[in-house]
Amino acid sequence: MACATNAISLSLSSNPNSKLSSDFIPKLNKPVNVYLRASTSAELNPGRLFLSRPIGLSRRICANATPVMDRSVGERSSSVPTIVEVDLGNRSYPIYIGSGLLDQHELLQKHVHGKKVLVVTNTTIAPLYLDKVVDALIKGNPNVSVENVILPDGEKYKNMETLMKVFDKAIESRLDRRCTFVALGGGVIGDMCGFAAAAFLRGVNFIQIPTTVMAQVDSSVGGKTGINHPLGKNLIGAFYQPQCVLIDTDTLNTLPDRELASGLAEVIKYGLIRDAEFFEWQEKNMAKLMARDPDAFAYAIKRSCENKAEVVSLDEKESGLRATLNLGHTFGHAIETGFGYGEWLHGEAVAAGTVMAVDMSYRLGWIDSSIVKRVNDILQRAKLPTAPPETMTVEMFKSVMAVDKKVADGLLRLILLKGPLGNCVFTGEYDRKALDDTLSAFCKS
Repeated sequence: MACATNAISLSLSSNPNSKLSSDFIPKLNKPVNVYLRASTSAELNPGRLFLSRPIGLSRRICANATPVMDRSVGERSSSVPTIVEVDLGNRSYPIYIGSGLLDQHELLQKHVHGKKVLVVTNTTIAPLYLDKVVDALIKGNPNVSVENVILPDGEKYKNMETLMKVFDKAIESRLDRRCTFVALGGGVIGDMCGFAAAAFLRGVNFIQIPTTVMAQVDSSVGGKTGINHPLGKNLIGAFYQPQCVLIDTDTLNTLPDRELASGLAEVIKYGLIRDAEFFEWQEKNMAKLMARDPDAFAYAIKRSCENKAEVVSLDEKESGLRATLNLGHTFGHAIETGFGYGEWLHGEAVAAGTVMAVDMSYRLGWIDSSIVKRVNDILQRAKLPTAPPETMTVEMFKSVMAVDKKVADGLLRLILLKGPLGNCVFTGEYDRKALDDTLSAFCKS
C-alpha cells in the first residue's frame, strides 16, 4: 500500500442504501451478502464497506482486502454463533460471538490439536467460569488433560514476575509443543497468556476466551500480546495470533458496571476513526448498552470485531494502518503509567486520552467543534472520564509519551481525527504547539 511518508488517513464509507437507522439493532433474520473491500490508493483510504442489500448483516463475515460473499445467514440464536473471520492467509482464524457458547464444547475442542491444555485465568474469573471451560474441553474428549494456573487479578500484575507463573506451571506439567494455552479472562489475562504461548517452546497454540467488553471488542482480536514495564505500558511483547476467539456474551452478566463502561471506550473509538454510522448508532443506543440490553451488546461486539478484523487483515504488524486503532491510547497509556497501573482501568484512561486527542485535532483546525461536543457527550453518557487525573502533569505526559511504541526516529506520532466524523490520521507532522496547548489545558502544571 502506498501512503504519504509520515501520515495515514482512514475512513469508512458505505453504500448509501445500507445506512443504518439510528436505533437499528439487526435481528439477522434476512439473507444478505456482505462484501468487505479495501482501497489501496495513494491516500490509503482503507476499510470501505459495501452491502449488496440494504438491511441486515451477515452471520459469517470475512475481513480481508478482497470481496468476500456471505454464504450462511440464519436467524440469531444461542445455538448458532455469529462468526467473523480474521483473514491472515494460513494463520486465519474465526471469532465466534453468541450467547451460551461455553456450553458448546465442539467449538473449543476443534481448535485443540494436542492432548494437553493449560487454562490461564485469574482469581476473579476462576470461580465463575473455570469449571465450565474445563468441562467444555474434556466433555466426550477423555484423551485431553487440562491444567490451570490462576493469576492475581489486575493491571498491576501484568508483569514479568506474574508471567513466570505461567511458564512455571507449563514446565511443571511437562507440556509439549502440541499443547494449547487458553486465555480465560479480560485483556490482562489475554495479553499475558498470548505472550506466554508465543514464547513457550518458541510458540504453542492458544485460544482466547474474553470475559470483559474490553477484551471482547478489542484486545482478544489481532494477536497483540505482552506485559507492562515500569517505564511504559505494553513495551514487552509479540504479535502472535490465536487459533480462535470465543466470545460468550453471557459472561458479561457477571461484569461489574465500571468494567463494562471501560470497554465501551474501545467501541466508541471504532466509530470515531472509521465507522461514522456505528458512532451514530451508539449515540442513539448508549442507554441500551449501559442497561446491558443483550441485542444491543451483541451488535456492538460484532460490529467492533468486524472493524478490528478488517484492519488486522490489512496490517497485522502495525506498520501504519493498524496504529489508527490506538486513538487516545498515547495519552491514555501515559495516564496508566504515570498514575499507576490499575488505578484507572484501561478504558477509562483511553476515554480521557481520546478527549485529549480530539481537543488537539480541533486546535489544529482538522475537525469542527461539533465533533468535540459529540465525543464529550457520548463518553459522559457512558460514565467515562473526560479529563486525566489531577495529579498528571505536562512533564509526566511528555516523559512517558517519549517512550511510546509509536515513536519513530525520535518523532512522536499520534492518531488524530481529521475531516468528517469517521476519518483519522496517523502522523508525526503536526504543530508541536497544539500538543503543548492540549497538555497545558488538561494539566495544572
